Amino acid sequence: MNRIDAVFQQLRSKQEKAFVAYVAAGDPSFDVSLEVIRTIADAGADVIELGLPFSDPLADGIVNQMAADRALKAGMNTARSLDLIREFRKTHETPIVLFTYLNPVFTYGFESFHKDAAAAGADGILLLDLPPEEAAANKDLAKGEGLHHIRLIAPTTPQERVELLAKDAEGFIYALSRTGVTGGHGAPSDDIAAQVARITPHTQTPICVGFGISNPEQASMVAKAGDGVIVGSAIVKQIELNPERAADAVREFITPLIEATKSA
Repeated sequence: MNRIDAVFQQLRSKQEKAFVAYVAAGDPSFDVSLEVIRTIADAGADVIELGLPFSDPLADGIVNQMAADRALKAGMNTARSLDLIREFRKTHETPIVLFTYLNPVFTYGFESFHKDAAAAGADGILLLDLPPEEAAANKDLAKGEGLHHIRLIAPTTPQERVELLAKDAEGFIYALSRTGVTGGHGAPSDDIAAQVARITPHTQTPICVGFGISNPEQASMVAKAGDGVIVGSAIVKQIELNPERAADAVREFITPLIEATKSA
């Protein structure tokens, strides 16, 4: 069983919600990044989203853009990101979802990337700029086995498309609490429950909500509406502000958010 499926199955049996943490691979260096993701796992995160460093991350706000830039300057690339996962798998089994754009994957080789990433220990992939119907229509993009493909659903997604995406969803659905780029919001939307409600009739796949979550109160609110809470830019900001003690800063920051998610 895919690690993502196993984790959500276990969470549902305990009637708990998932905490999903995003960081950029290799930020601010390979060794520190490895320490950070190990710390995130040890702190109790259920899934780790690992961003592949990319020079043109159009869907990301400034916090995640700068994280990708730091990683690239430290020598990270797609192959080294897979090395990072291999090192993590020597000690931890926490599911990993690769958060990326099509360009790095296509450059690597779409089919080869999926095989190599799965062999390294990745469990899923969220391709921000590859609509599923485009992948199905392009023979070079049709073979992507080995990783669950996570789908994004935004508040502005038409209902017909919500049903299409939800029906074929794998792992979990990433429901955006707001539109826009990552890290560009002061708080999640107050309409999260309604957003989740328009997805749930069309899928058995867990629905996790992200964008704008940065404190325990917000995490608790979101956890009550969906199956999980996704926190990204607020964690990445801790690494930016505390490069000399990044892992400790991240642990101190996420521990109360995880507690709020689990007690919701």
